Amino acid sequence: ADLQNKNVFPVLCYESRNSSCPKTIYPLPIRITLYMILGGTVILTVCGNLLVAVSIAYFKQLHTPTNYLIVSLAVSDLLLGLFVMMPSMIQCVESCWYFGDDFCQVYMSSDVMLCTASILNLSFISLDRHYAVCQPLLYRRKISVNVVLIMILLSWSISALIGFGMIFLKLNIWGIEDFYYNHIACEGRCVLFQSGLSSTVSSVISFYIPGIIMLGVYLKILLVAQRQSRSIQKTSCMNSTRISNTTQTKATKTLAIIMGAFLSFWTPFFVCNTIDPFVDYSTPPALFDTLVWVGYFNSTVNPIIYAFYYSWFRKAFRLFTSGVIFNLNSSNMNTGQHEH
Repeated sequence: ADLQNKNVFPVLCYESRNSSCPKTIYPLPIRITLYMILGGTVILTVCGNLLVAVSIAYFKQLHTPTNYLIVSLAVSDLLLGLFVMMPSMIQCVESCWYFGDDFCQVYMSSDVMLCTASILNLSFISLDRHYAVCQPLLYRRKISVNVVLIMILLSWSISALIGFGMIFLKLNIWGIEDFYYNHIACEGRCVLFQSGLSSTVSSVISFYIPGIIMLGVYLKILLVAQRQSRSIQKTSCMNSTRISNTTQTKATKTLAIIMGAFLSFWTPFFVCNTIDPFVDYSTPPALFDTLVWVGYFNSTVNPIIYAFYYSWFRKAFRLFTSGVIFNLNSSNMNTGQHEH
């Protein structure tokens, strides 16, 4: 009889409420495995990006315009780990949202805002690299600390406007309200549901346009860097010029890898997100969740890229773990910034 009841009455997120969403109960070994994998990813994301932000903030030698943009990117990844990946992990494993409607709106807004902030920060980083490599003599005048702070302010204010504006003004379900409230909305679910217009416009603004601009900028940088390299080899330039050129090229290459990683991790989700409303929302929820997590994983990977390519980051990590930073005037220590 109990088995029959379970078949007739599916398990709900909130048993006592008629408007509750159905709940999928995964076997315990699967739940434990998912918590270990996703939980490990969240911890790695938060700790890695915290280390990047703290390293640049603490060591005075790392206080450069480019590094301030890297801090802004690390902060967006760090906040994504705390406020988006953590609750997303619990909802994925438990298949229900237990944090209330208000936090659901903040969670969805933060998701859109932080993803947009990442790509806008990367766009401004590509602009910084463009001046550093293509117009090195104008670089210090054009890209000052004040200019970079304006870039960071623009990144975050535009992102907040898109993220919180779209969710709190319900622009994501504009024109499909009846369908959403009759067929999608239920207690115990928190998913960003979008109309065809909303998914297209938000994806174009937050991802496609900045992504295409970045690709164009880095392609131009690559061509200029190759031309500069050839001209330096032909002429017997001063050694310092060669070192400077190598330094800028290496920094540009590292940041191009970070941009490439971002586009690789997020493109599958944005393509799916754009197409889904036009195929009657037929994308399986499990596939959608997987693509979202592939995108989130980009925030985990960024500090690993820094550690692999930036000697100053590796040195800063060693100084933190060895406890040297507790010595007097340790913030003035040489981190090998000139090597990147």
